[in-house]
Amino acid sequence: MDNNVTETMKNKRDIEIPDQRGTLAVVTGANSGIGFGLTRRLAAAGAEVILAVRSADKGQRAMHDLQIENPRAKLSVEVMDLANLQSIGEFTSRLNAAGRPIHILVNNAGVMAPPTRQTTSDGFELQFGANHLGHFVLTAGLMPLLRQAGAARVTTLSSGLSMIGQIQFNDLQWERRRYSAQGAYAQSKLANLLFAFELNRLSEAHGWGLRSNAAHPGATHTNLQSSGPSLGKARTSEPRMMRATRWIPGLWQEISQGCLPALYAATSPHALGGGYYGPDGWGEMTGMPKPAHVPGRAKDENTAKTLWQVSEQLTQVTFEMQAV
Repeated sequence: MDNNVTETMKNKRDIEIPDQRGTLAVVTGANSGIGFGLTRRLAAAGAEVILAVRSADKGQRAMHDLQIENPRAKLSVEVMDLANLQSIGEFTSRLNAAGRPIHILVNNAGVMAPPTRQTTSDGFELQFGANHLGHFVLTAGLMPLLRQAGAARVTTLSSGLSMIGQIQFNDLQWERRRYSAQGAYAQSKLANLLFAFELNRLSEAHGWGLRSNAAHPGATHTNLQSSGPSLGKARTSEPRMMRATRWIPGLWQEISQGCLPALYAATSPHALGGGYYGPDGWGEMTGMPKPAHVPGRAKDENTAKTLWQVSEQLTQVTFEMQAV
C-alpha cells in the first residue's frame, strides 16, 4: 500500500490531507521550523491545534502569524519545557483536567548538537533528556486522552543521523565518555525511533487503539541547525557545512516541503503503525514522503524494550498497560 501511495505522489510537490475537522492535535515545538509547518497544515485542514512550546511569547507570536494567514485557524498556546519533567507533568495535568480526547500527538521539538555537554533541569544530558525522555514522559501523561480518541496517531520526529546513533546503556548521559555533540544527538534520534516502534508494539499488544510511527524531515532549513550549536554562545550562527552547501540544488529544502513526511505519518490513512517516513530524494535529503530506511539498530526489539524500561526508571513515569 505504501508503495502505491509513493507511486501516485512522486510527480507532485505536495500531499493531500484528509479533512481534520473535529480533530484535536498537540504539536511540540510548534512555534518554529517543522512544528510551525505542521501546525499551519493541520489547522488549514480543519484541526484544532495546541502549540506546546517552551516560550509563551514565541508561541503567541506564532499563533498570531498563523491566524493572520488563516483567520479560521483554531489554535491555542500551552507552555511546556521538555527539559523539565515538572513542566511536562503540569502540562499533561492541565490537558487531562480538560478531558478532551487527543487525536494527533506530534513529538517534534528538540535540541540539536549543543557544543558542550549541558543538562536538563533533572540532570539528564540535554539532547537525550529533551528529545527522548521529555517526549516519553509527555506521551505517557497524555495516554488517557489519546486512548479516549479511539484511533489516535502519535508521530515522533527522528533524523537521518539516527543511522549513526548508538544506545550506550552504560553511559546514556555522556558522563564517562568524551562528549560528542553529534554522537549525543544521533543517540537521542535513534532513541526516538526505538520509542516510536515500541509504543506501537505495546499498543497492539494491549489494545490501546493508537497508531505510533515516526518521520524525519531530511535536510530542511530550520533554526534547529543554528540554535543548538549556538547554545551558550553570544552569537547565533549556521554550522560551516550548512553555509557551504546551502545553495547546492537538491541538498536542502524549505519547511513547507520538509514537514510533509511527518504530516503524512500523522494524517494519512496509508501511514502504518510502526512505519517510518522520510523524503524520497537522494540520501533521503529532499523530496516527497516515502517509507524511510530504518537503521538496523532501530529494529532491535530487545534494545527497544530495555530503553523503555530504563526510561521508566530514569523518569519514574510508567505507561498503564491495561486496555481501555
